Amino acid sequence: MGHSAAGLRSYGEIFRVPGAKRFIAAGMIGRMPSSMLSLGTVFLITAVTDSYATAGLASAGGALCYALIVPQLGYLIDRFGQRRVLRPLAAAFGTAGALFLLAAQLDAPVWLLCASGAAFGAFMPPLGALVRARWSHLAERDGGGRLLKSAFSFESVADELIWAVGPLVVAFAVLVHPAAGVAAAALTGVTGCLLLAGQHRTEPPVAAPQKVRTRAIAAPGMPWMCAVYLFTGAMFAAFELATIAFVEHYGETWMTGAVLGTYATGSAIGGLWYGARDWSLPLDRLFLLAIASVVAGMAPLWAMPGVPALWAVSLFAGILTAPAIIAGYSLVREGVPAHMLTEGLSWLSMAVGVGRAAGVALTGVVIEHHGPRWGYALALGLGACGVAMGLSGARTLRTMATTRLTRAA
Repeated sequence: MGHSAAGLRSYGEIFRVPGAKRFIAAGMIGRMPSSMLSLGTVFLITAVTDSYATAGLASAGGALCYALIVPQLGYLIDRFGQRRVLRPLAAAFGTAGALFLLAAQLDAPVWLLCASGAAFGAFMPPLGALVRARWSHLAERDGGGRLLKSAFSFESVADELIWAVGPLVVAFAVLVHPAAGVAAAALTGVTGCLLLAGQHRTEPPVAAPQKVRTRAIAAPGMPWMCAVYLFTGAMFAAFELATIAFVEHYGETWMTGAVLGTYATGSAIGGLWYGARDWSLPLDRLFLLAIASVVAGMAPLWAMPGVPALWAVSLFAGILTAPAIIAGYSLVREGVPAHMLTEGLSWLSMAVGVGRAAGVALTGVVIEHHGPRWGYALALGLGACGVAMGLSGARTLRTMATTRLTRAA
């Protein structure tokens, strides 16, 4: 399937790129809210209202508002540059966080709590897309593509690390005060934004105004990519909620984090493995194969006899998750014009956000009436729909994989 690459030594190349260490650090700090915000919101609102329904409403509202706003932010960043958008975005995110905390401390009405919580989620900085856009810009001179593959692989592993560390930070922070989790999310988001905005040397160039007339979603293959990501986002949300319910029914609460952390560990291992190899398959086929493999990993979960078996299988189920994500980002990078790349990556974030929100709502109903095993069955079904969408658009995805080469010819 692929040739052996320089192994893990290929990751050393990305740290030797001038300025890379600084924007990697800024990106990791600024992406922490993605793993902290929802949990911090739930802890804060339940402490104030003692209502999980209210907490879920505010959290879901923030996720949906973010999903709707993030493509527009991507468009503005491509149009005006990262620095000119990041600074006001940092101010908006910090202000929204302060207003949310103030509403909670003043025992504001439920509608105001939900509205301020949704605004806080809506303005979360999409630094993952911005960092990957920087890597794409820096890799333009890398003819073999190894730098970009290693960089995207590293960023996916970094995402898994963020999702492993963020909830732990929130869990310890709320022991000090229920508002500390939200405060930590606001602080890391604003800090990462400002640090990244101050790094001009690695910032992608701004597109000429006459080029920015269409939107990235109109690029060939983008609607199919968004459809695949919407269903897979719903699949992952269903998997997480079914795991919480399964462990609560068959094990103890502390095991939930361990099982989800094991899945994330498998994904990180898969990301390192993917980035350390050269692949001979075309990028579109690699993406579809990886997505299909991720879905296949969901197949046995509904039949697990208990938590120990689920724990073991989760490691292997997660291994191809990061490769699928990396291949997807790489495919968008090939198919979307460079001056629309941030917006293109943001559309994927939008699709995942909408998918996760819908997946949580649907899975909650299924688990409520039929139990956690049917939640896993639903996750498998949603994933199969994602694969079907990818196969339906396979011809367009093939065009997407060769667009950059055609454009350069």
